[in-house]
Amino acid sequence: MKKFTLGHSKEEVFQLVPEKVIKKVILGETSVAIVRIGKTFRTFQAFCPHRGASLIQGTINSSGEIICPLHQYRFDLETGQLRSGYCDDLAIFPNELTDNGLEITIP
Repeated sequence: MKKFTLGHSKEEVFQLVPEKVIKKVILGETSVAIVRIGKTFRTFQAFCPHRGASLIQGTINSSGEIICPLHQYRFDLETGQLRSGYCDDLAIFPNELTDNGLEITIP
């Protein structure tokens, strides 16, 4: 496992990731999507496991799910569990907001 830190402070991370705006970052060789809902950050694979559509172009619904723009498959952003559609679950990456930024762990 490898840890990466986004930003240098909590305040900077909140500025880098506006509320419900999906951002893409490259951590090592892994493309990761980040979204903030309130004070909670969700980090997950940037591409749909079904057909590889970019989830950066997806939408977040009121149930805390990301909706793939290609076939409207829905994934729970907390667990990665597929809620609608037929494919593998979404990979979720643990993260922690610290005084030194957002720490993201990639397996």
